[in-house]
Amino acid sequence: MATAAVLDPEAEHSMDAILVGSSEPSSPPSPRLRRGLIAYEVKVKQRDIEDVCICCGSFQVHTQHPLFEGGMCTPCKDKFLECLFLYDEDGYQSHCSICCAGETLLICENPDCTRCYCFQCFDSLVGPGTSGKVQAMSNWVCFLCLPFPRSGLLQRRKKWRGWLKAFCDREAESPLEMYKTVPVWKREPVRVLSLFGDIKKELRSLGFLEYGSEPGKLKHLDDVTDVVRRDVEEWGPFDLAYGSTPPRGHACDHPPAWYLYQFHRILQYARPRPGSPQPFFWMFVDNLVLTEDDRVVATRFLETDPVTIQDAHGSTIQDAVHVWSNIPAVKSRHSALDSQEELSLLAQDRQRAKPRTQGPAMLVKNCFLPLREYFKYFSTELTSSL
Repeated sequence: MATAAVLDPEAEHSMDAILVGSSEPSSPPSPRLRRGLIAYEVKVKQRDIEDVCICCGSFQVHTQHPLFEGGMCTPCKDKFLECLFLYDEDGYQSHCSICCAGETLLICENPDCTRCYCFQCFDSLVGPGTSGKVQAMSNWVCFLCLPFPRSGLLQRRKKWRGWLKAFCDREAESPLEMYKTVPVWKREPVRVLSLFGDIKKELRSLGFLEYGSEPGKLKHLDDVTDVVRRDVEEWGPFDLAYGSTPPRGHACDHPPAWYLYQFHRILQYARPRPGSPQPFFWMFVDNLVLTEDDRVVATRFLETDPVTIQDAHGSTIQDAVHVWSNIPAVKSRHSALDSQEELSLLAQDRQRAKPRTQGPAMLVKNCFLPLREYFKYFSTELTSSL
């Protein structure tokens, strides 16, 4: 695939590369745009780029950027943690991989990459006018996919996946450990254990499972009453464990809390051994049928707080679920649902003559997209209807 990289003529024996322009110091841009001063501070005033927030230009550096050489202030760090693993329905990340902001984004055209970069980062860190030149190209490969580590001031960190894991483990408020992302050439098909709700259709539509093919497998169980550890070990190993309470309005053979307790029991059987570096993810979805006491128990057992994901049309909430999960960025999709709204939804459900045709898996479908950083991806038809 064609790239926009050109070698720096002043570094004949260097592996550094820049996208466009020159590495020569330039005069300081207008002070109205603080990010535009980054190049002046580094090239002319010889300030260490690790002492500058490469996301906004602040000198109040809190930590280092995990993907590229440079600093990060506290507000930018918080935004990065919240937004890095958020994806749009087209399968690409929703925000710039450098600053997690930006109004206009350019996507990497490497078919195995999902990252986007904003015009502001192009122009302030690579060189003025870079965004326009990249936009005019037929193909562009991003800074984490290029074979060369440097593009202007933008220097990719060595072993950036390890940096990213350490960054999330250190800076995130959540006690859940972050797994190291997996290089494309090492990604394997995902192996899924789906309890009480079958998510095969959702995972296929996202490209994680192939149609009529062996790579990638899903084991679905409606009732796990008689399942023991030996059974799960024989069926596995698994990379993703999913469970849910039944959709409201559906008849079920067990009280709502039964689904929580059984999911927690089977989850212990499916987990890798302690200390294993194998990425392993889980999700439990409550379709607003657990009591408040049950949700407290779920939080204690699953060792993370729930988030609420809504299906809203205008100002009307059509549906909502509570979600406990260790998949990256699920918490970033949180939308508050107060007790009155929840009671209103329950009241609407009691008035419906027919049970819903849409289960909880549809509401959390896009929460699985961050798994593209860990497992093999088979399809690009992410917007296909279910």
